Amino acid sequence: MRFATLATLAAVAIAAVMGPAHAADEIRLAAQPFPLYAPIFAAKKKGWIDDELAKVGAHPTVTLVTFAAGPPINESFAAGQQDFGFLGDTPAIIGKSVGIETSLIGKASVGPTSLAVVVAAESPLALPKDLKGKKVAVTKGSYAHHLLALVLQQGGLTFADIELINLPNGDIPGALISGAIDAGAVWEPIITKFTAQKAIRVLADGTGIKSGVLAIVAATDFIKAKPEQAEAVLRAYARAATWIKSNPAEAAELVSPDVNLSPDLLVQVFAKLDYNPVLRDEDIAEIKKSAEFMKSVGIIKNAVDIDAFANRAIGQAAGLR
Repeated sequence: MRFATLATLAAVAIAAVMGPAHAADEIRLAAQPFPLYAPIFAAKKKGWIDDELAKVGAHPTVTLVTFAAGPPINESFAAGQQDFGFLGDTPAIIGKSVGIETSLIGKASVGPTSLAVVVAAESPLALPKDLKGKKVAVTKGSYAHHLLALVLQQGGLTFADIELINLPNGDIPGALISGAIDAGAVWEPIITKFTAQKAIRVLADGTGIKSGVLAIVAATDFIKAKPEQAEAVLRAYARAATWIKSNPAEAAELVSPDVNLSPDLLVQVFAKLDYNPVLRDEDIAEIKKSAEFMKSVGIIKNAVDIDAFANRAIGQAAGLR
């Protein structure tokens, strides 16, 4: 986490010297190859981003680049190389806290069962309180880190009561299966993929404690210069979200290669998620709690004014409901 933050700060410094490399006739999108961001892949493949942009008289080249995680997306923004990002609320907040000029314009998805604390299928652990004294892995600084804190709280525990291990999300299932750890906090598609293999099971998910809001951010300068194009991108995302909800099997076939999950399992993940990009009061409230948690454990040093970070006017102007 410290390395990621330092890298982001370095990118900010480089950007300040070099300035952004931005073609006037291009819109640059940065996403992660996970089902959590499925609508942006569908919207790109269906041509809906181009279509919505054309409706406002814009015809830029739309470029979609994928990154393995949120921190590299921050670095790309800091270097002036992106206009829109689809990432977790935690990296979005981290980026803002170190001075990257982005605005939160929507949510990529939300779903309390799309993140969970899991254990090996044959584990005797059954309740949050059973985590006391156990080795528990999480990607520090991820939104699952916050979930883990809340699950521990349900069991009357804190991080001081466990052995906390920092692991990439993709490495946690293997560590569970090998017995190297006792539990892990993860997100989709890990949960669906490995429960289908009967390798892991859910100990506790976000139901009732964390809805799992993921973010759509945009470069603040882009929004100021081209608000109608920002609105068009959000409309295309919402259009894809509606299509996925109505046509999950067809959508799963379309975006399966982009999110590295088989269509049959992808349909199951779709059922866990609401992709409507509208930012509601409850979404802002959760993001505030995430920011407070991150400040309390030292993930960020500078507090972020979430009300100022959130720009709901773009979605309202786009006519989203």
